[in-house]
Amino acid sequence: MSKQYDVAVVGATGAVGQEMLKILRQRKFPVGKVYALASARSVGEELDFGADELYVEDLAGFDFSKVQIGLFSPGASVSAEYAPKAAAAGCVVIDNTSQFRYDPDVPLVVPEVNAHAIAGYTKRGIIANPNCSTIQMLVALKPILDAVGIERINVATYQSVSGTGKEAIEELADTSARALSGQDFESKVYPKQIAFNCLPHIDTFQPNGYTKEEMKMVWETHKIFEDDSIQVNPTAVRVPVFYGHSEALHIETREKISADRARELLAAAPGIKVMDEHVDGGYPTAVTEGAHHDEVFVGRIREDISHPRGLDLWVVSDNIRKGAALNSVQIAECLIAEYL
Repeated sequence: MSKQYDVAVVGATGAVGQEMLKILRQRKFPVGKVYALASARSVGEELDFGADELYVEDLAGFDFSKVQIGLFSPGASVSAEYAPKAAAAGCVVIDNTSQFRYDPDVPLVVPEVNAHAIAGYTKRGIIANPNCSTIQMLVALKPILDAVGIERINVATYQSVSGTGKEAIEELADTSARALSGQDFESKVYPKQIAFNCLPHIDTFQPNGYTKEEMKMVWETHKIFEDDSIQVNPTAVRVPVFYGHSEALHIETREKISADRARELLAAAPGIKVMDEHVDGGYPTAVTEGAHHDEVFVGRIREDISHPRGLDLWVVSDNIRKGAALNSVQIAECLIAEYL
C-alpha cells in the first residue's frame, strides 16, 4: 500500500477550499484522513468528499500535529495567525493567501515553472501559492523564457468576479438580472456597476498609481522567475464573467522568436493547451475553455508588428482551479514525491 498523508483544508467552506477537496479526490491524492477546518460559525456543516461527508471543525481548536499537510485558503489575516502554528506542529503549510508570498524565506511556487523552489520549505514550513493572474501568465511564458529570454512583459488582465468571492458572484448575477428587466439596483461589492461593464481597478491603489493586484504581478514574476531585470507593466481589469481569467500578453524577448516556434514550445510544455487557429472561434475564452478546466489555454499567438522581438499571446485559465486550488494540490504532489 502506498504511503498516505493526513491533510487539513483550512477555509474549507469557501470556494477555493471546496475546490481543493474536489481536486484531492479527482487527482487521487493519497489522503489518509482529511479534516475540513473553518471558523466557529461554520462548525458542523457537511461538505462532500466523494463517498464520505466531512464535518467542518473549528480551526481555532485544531491540533495540527495530526496532519502532515495543510492546504490553507482562509484569508491573509487568518493564515498569518494559524500557518506558523501549523508549521510549528510539523505540518507543511501550502498557503493560498497573499500573507507569505513576498517573504524571502518562503518559496513562491508554480510547479510547471519553479518546482525546485519547494526545497526551501524547510526554512519556515510554509510554501506560498501565487496570485491567480500571475500563475497563468508565468505558465504560458516559462517555455519562451527558457528558449529566448524575456526583457519586458506588458499585460492587460480581464478577471472574473469569482476572484473577489461569493458576494461578487451574487452581485453580478443580481445586477445583471435587474439591469435586463429595467429595475434599479445598487452596487455593494464593487465601486461601480459590474454588470455589462469593465472596471480597471482590482485591489487597492498604490502610491505609484498602479493597484496592488497589478503590483503583485510585478513582484511575483520577479521572485518566481528569479530575475528582477524583467520589466512588467500590468493593467488589471474586472469584467462581468463568473469564472475564468483572460490576459492579453505583449512581450519583448531577448532573442527573436517566431510565432511558429513559440507555438511549438507552448504545445510541448506541461499544463498548457494551445488553441490557435486563424478562424472564427479558433481561440480560447474564459467561459468555453477556461472555466472548470485544469489547463492554461493559449491562443492568438503572433509576432508583434510594432517591435522586432515582440510576441503577442492570449492566455485563459480557471482562476479558482489552476489559479488557486489546483496549483496548491500540485505543490502538495511535488512535496510528497520529492521531499516528504
